[in-house]
Amino acid sequence: MPILPSLYHSSDVIDLCAGSAFKYGPTSPPSIADFSSSSLTIVMVHWTDNVHRIWWKEASIYHIYPASFKDSNGDGIGDIPGIVSKLDYIKSLGVDLVWICPCYKSPKVDMGYDVSDYRAIDEQYGTMKDVEHLLEGLHSRGMKLVMDMVANHTSDQHEWFKSALASRDSPYRDYYIWKKPKVGENGEKLPPNNWLSLFSGSVWKYDEKSDEFYFHLFATEQPDLNWENPKVRQEIYDIMRFWITKGVDGFRMDAINFISKDPAFPDAPITVPSSKYQHAAMFYSMGPRLHDYVAEIGKILKEYNAFSVGEMAYLYDPTEIIKIVSFDRNELNMVFQFELIDIDRGPFHKYSPKKWTPREFKDIANKWQVFMQENDGWNALFLENHDWGRSVSRFLSDTHELRKIGAKMLATFIGLQSGTLFLYQGQELGLANMPKSWSIEKYKDLETINYYKQLLHDKVSQETLNTAMGEIQKKARDHARLPFQWDSSDFAGFSSIQPWMDINEDYKEWNAAVQVDDPSSVFSYWRSIFDLRRTYKDVLVYGKFELVDPTNEKICAYRRVFGCEAALVVTSFSDSVVTWTLPQELLRPGKIVLSNYGDVKGLQTEMVVRPYEAFLYILSS
Repeated sequence: MPILPSLYHSSDVIDLCAGSAFKYGPTSPPSIADFSSSSLTIVMVHWTDNVHRIWWKEASIYHIYPASFKDSNGDGIGDIPGIVSKLDYIKSLGVDLVWICPCYKSPKVDMGYDVSDYRAIDEQYGTMKDVEHLLEGLHSRGMKLVMDMVANHTSDQHEWFKSALASRDSPYRDYYIWKKPKVGENGEKLPPNNWLSLFSGSVWKYDEKSDEFYFHLFATEQPDLNWENPKVRQEIYDIMRFWITKGVDGFRMDAINFISKDPAFPDAPITVPSSKYQHAAMFYSMGPRLHDYVAEIGKILKEYNAFSVGEMAYLYDPTEIIKIVSFDRNELNMVFQFELIDIDRGPFHKYSPKKWTPREFKDIANKWQVFMQENDGWNALFLENHDWGRSVSRFLSDTHELRKIGAKMLATFIGLQSGTLFLYQGQELGLANMPKSWSIEKYKDLETINYYKQLLHDKVSQETLNTAMGEIQKKARDHARLPFQWDSSDFAGFSSIQPWMDINEDYKEWNAAVQVDDPSSVFSYWRSIFDLRRTYKDVLVYGKFELVDPTNEKICAYRRVFGCEAALVVTSFSDSVVTWTLPQELLRPGKIVLSNYGDVKGLQTEMVVRPYEAFLYILSS
């Protein structure tokens, strides 16, 4: 007699489809197809039950930094009409959504993340009519638009803050966070606590007129909103509805885990004795009312079936993240957590050094993959964005010999995991960081400039300054913000004049025109990854993730399994040849469907894996 599903209790069942043993328990219930002979009953366990299929899990997203994408009017700065002119290029990659960084009206102290009017487009980028054309162009091509929603803070030029600063009796005064000063031993006015700003210095700025400090996690020109005030929350929700009504399909919620702070604003522990101000993320990165606020946001998003991804820095604990992204919580679809991106972040600052190993790299990926699949959450997959250096330069090598192969390997590593895949502009071309020969004067970003100025102010040693510059050359936000390299013409086809930032010197060789029609290019490789995620959707989007040979120090291999479908992903983080002994249970019939060297024929017991080699093997059912 067959074993009935209602009688299934085992937590140790062999999956004969995948050819391996998985442990199944109450958090990963199987579905069962069974058959029997006179002497044997075989139970087939499939990783298919309780999979919530939904459009945004299957989507891929292209991330655009407007100022650096394409200049349409010859002023040296990218704009919305420039984006519209390149929609066919974006569509040809095979992505489903486009996320653009802020283009709202702004003084641009922090390149648009200091918003002065949420319902107006900055004239540098275009007009509201241009946004409508962008929406029409995307929707007619079957793509959606995601906009950045900066909800933690505004510009100090926003009408709310100007009114709040003008008078303590302003109806907008409580839209922001104000505190009385502490008084020093000599009667001087001191900040209310010792928290360090993310852009250096104190998080507090003194207003002499009212004898109070206002709070700013970022630049002094970016005062934080007071989310304890229900009027503030309603303002943000109304802004979201305004854009959804315009046709926007979703939001990336900037710094969303910072909107709830510890209301006591206690002093942070002293972790850097030499510093006047101390890292205090434990008091603002997951505040006591965060879930209340995000749940309210989630109701609006669910009402419109809108896409959402939250930016959540300084949170490496998946048990906290799952409270935001668990499918039944209805808060956010997914979040950007930065544990993998922060792998080379030292203990004191983004620009303090830290060595890392490939083993750590894959262990972090495994941690988030397994936790989310076991707890009905979802990952946002990314290695680049507008706030970090280029991945091939940071994590591998951008030397001429290995850059193309390395860029493809990283694409394989991140692109075939479980989650929604994000691709940052230029990543599809394998673009690299600024040349190391460029001096600090070439950098424009406030975060980098403030940090370097602080080091000079503190009169640090030349050795410390050199170390910091080495880290800036790997991690600075400016690397990702160099103008897009469209072709080999003057100014890389980005503009007809000298752009707002210098063009990378390698643009004549590394550009879109060279790669789009080249089947061996990084661009074509990324297009193949998007195609494969659609072709093998069940296994590559929804399939179970399991590391293979997890203790290997150079090879990162993982298996994806869904029912009787299985795939093996192999990537090498070594810049030299590695001999790898393939686990015997993986020596099964199948086919290579993706290879960054292009000549892998199949699997062998002893695999000679070349520098930064990567391939995808689909196992036969």
